[in-house]
Amino acid sequence: MQTFYKPLLYFQKHGYHVCQRIADRLGIRAKIVRTSFMYLTFVTLGFGFALYLFLAFWMRIKDILYTKRSSVFDL
Repeated sequence: MQTFYKPLLYFQKHGYHVCQRIADRLGIRAKIVRTSFMYLTFVTLGFGFALYLFLAFWMRIKDILYTKRSSVFDL
């Protein structure tokens, strides 16, 4: 059972960050965003999950390209 819970906990820890960032950007709770992705996945037979993966990939690329600098002297 440990082999099942280890990947599950990893995805819960790192996968919910996408929903949290979207919720922060929209100004709503992350629970609403997670629930809407789940409903979208069940209704459209996987489109919600594909959209979720696309947004996760896009946010990762954006973070790599645009690094946040704390001051002008960090150039």
